[in-house]
Amino acid sequence: MTTPIGEGTTTVAPELPHRVLVLNSGSSSVKYQLLDMRDRSRLAVGLVERIGEETSRLTHTLLEGGGAEPRERTGRIADHEEALKAAAEELAADGLGLDSPELAAIGHRVVHGGLRFTEPTVITDEVLAEIERLVPVAPLHNPANITGIRTAQALRPDLPQVAVFDTAFHTTMPESAARYAIDIETADAHRIRRYGFHGTSHAYVSRRTAELLGRPREELSLVVLHLGNGASASAVAGGRCVDTSMGLTPLEGLVMGTRSGDIDPAVTFHLMRVAGMSADEIDVLLNKKSGLVGLCGDNDMREIRRRVDEGDERAALAFDIYIHRLKKYIGAYSAVLGRVDAVVFTAGVGENSAPVREAAIAGLEELGLAVDADLNAVRSGEPRLISPNYARVAVAVVPTDEELEIAGQTFALVGQVDN
Repeated sequence: MTTPIGEGTTTVAPELPHRVLVLNSGSSSVKYQLLDMRDRSRLAVGLVERIGEETSRLTHTLLEGGGAEPRERTGRIADHEEALKAAAEELAADGLGLDSPELAAIGHRVVHGGLRFTEPTVITDEVLAEIERLVPVAPLHNPANITGIRTAQALRPDLPQVAVFDTAFHTTMPESAARYAIDIETADAHRIRRYGFHGTSHAYVSRRTAELLGRPREELSLVVLHLGNGASASAVAGGRCVDTSMGLTPLEGLVMGTRSGDIDPAVTFHLMRVAGMSADEIDVLLNKKSGLVGLCGDNDMREIRRRVDEGDERAALAFDIYIHRLKKYIGAYSAVLGRVDAVVFTAGVGENSAPVREAAIAGLEELGLAVDADLNAVRSGEPRLISPNYARVAVAVVPTDEELEIAGQTFALVGQVDN
């Protein structure tokens, strides 16, 4: 597996290209960041949202030199090609154009890489065709990723384009964890298995946790909890994923903002037979109208906690269900690993919600887990421990940085690191 560039300054010969543009193309948005890999700094960031609508908006911020105010464009941006061209114009206005000889590569977040792509990969026609073949198992994500890749290739056909796959980190799972207990021929014919997602985040956070603990990654057993609007857990042994909560799709596992997470599959048949719902209607229900929003009408944990504090019973129930599922996965992955050195919280909720962290660990003292109230209350953008010194298992908060991970893996792959 490709090793991403480590933390700190990277040694790069001054005459070599040293910038990486990271693109994350969604169904109606494009996020981008331009990074200088000599010191891993961000030069510019931007977001194009509501692509295809009359209310499209591009927000661009120059970070080089610091203190820059965001610039905005509003008005219809018809498609991803127009969105990327607009982003390129904003970068060019800051002297950071895509035609710069300092640009080494473009790194693309690709959600689904199946079993074939276990590490970052230079995009060729064959690679792109395989990403297209995976569209049936990632119908909401891979088509947008493909559009972003093709548009970027058209803008800079001479530049290496690298795919970094959300699923790659989880390809080390043993078959006992990755297989579902269904007819094996049917499963193989239709690529049905647990793939897992958020892998770029889990890879970055597990490595940063090893640095925080001052121990080799190969010695550590970690439970990593990526808690955002989408949420996933992973069991990581020696830097390798051995189990993860998301499955064939990002629907399985933890309670999320709008996704149900684990559910009896017979619920689907029941809704078809009793409620007369179609497959598409059930898909929308479980992916967009369930989870926290389905339970209490809100998917913002800050708002849910405000409502809990005011005595709102539906918000309290939603919070309790969310925490119950978290505890189940912490316990399950403790059993899978056999020994846990740290439980790690990351992503928007994991990094910022002290009540979630406190509630998830409460009552798990027999597993060696505890949270120090004062340390847990501290707000910081830095990796930190929130467990008391006496705790047998560390509890940590490690901010994720998927764009930096993508840039690091991309830069390492295109061979610009001076070893």
